[in-house]
Amino acid sequence: MRIGELAVAVGVTTRAVRHYHHLGLLPEPERRPNGYRDYGLRHAVALARIRRLTELGLGLAEVRDVLAEDAGRDLAEVLEELDGDLARQEAAIRARRLRLRALLDADRMPAEGPVSPELADLFGRLAMDPEPAIAAKDREMIALLETVAGPEDREQLLTALRAVADVPGAPERAHAAYALLDALADADPADPRVGEAAVALADCLPDEALAGLGLARLDPDGPEANGSAGFMSAFLDDFPPAQSAAVLHAIRLLVHRARGERVR
Repeated sequence: MRIGELAVAVGVTTRAVRHYHHLGLLPEPERRPNGYRDYGLRHAVALARIRRLTELGLGLAEVRDVLAEDAGRDLAEVLEELDGDLARQEAAIRARRLRLRALLDADRMPAEGPVSPELADLFGRLAMDPEPAIAAKDREMIALLETVAGPEDREQLLTALRAVADVPGAPERAHAAYALLDALADADPADPRVGEAAVALADCLPDEALAGLGLARLDPDGPEANGSAGFMSAFLDDFPPAQSAAVLHAIRLLVHRARGERVR
């Protein structure tokens, strides 16, 4: 048989056959006087076995282990390992489908989605219509923090947000603070409304939310709290100057509050 005939007979591509030769998985046949490879039944049997192994999910390195006489691993051992890998993948897919179903069943899909079902629920509890423009930016930041946080930090973030959502009138309070920030879009950082907006923003977070955010550990005059640290600087730079000043002042107020220092 020529390579095309072998490939058709076994149900693979000629490119795959050449690749298996290159990797040493399929032995090279003798060549005819005209230079073409001359395949026999043994090559078809070996190629069919490679196909069956790859269809089970084995990588080509694992196929080589199975085929090599001195690999030190028999087929049962490789398949047991593969079965464990597939079980873990199956569990991960099941968890992802449950998360997708929770998102699809939610009353409202956040514009910055997908986010976790827990966060989607909290966004829904705090949403108001009409929504201030700054609220969308706030949700984007929260979604970013949830994405990059480790499991413990993520749970602390969600706990803090639950504390915010559980306060009666929380959506109205957040709406008012966002409206004050929106009004600063084109203002000067020295505008007296900056302080008003900062206080309103800080008042949106109850004391129960502060502990989980770790604000007490920040230095209110250090680089993290004054916006000169890398991430915080990038965060503040995303706002117009007056809004940035209000957010920075609100962070300082929250740091002092978390430390038990009632400062305005």
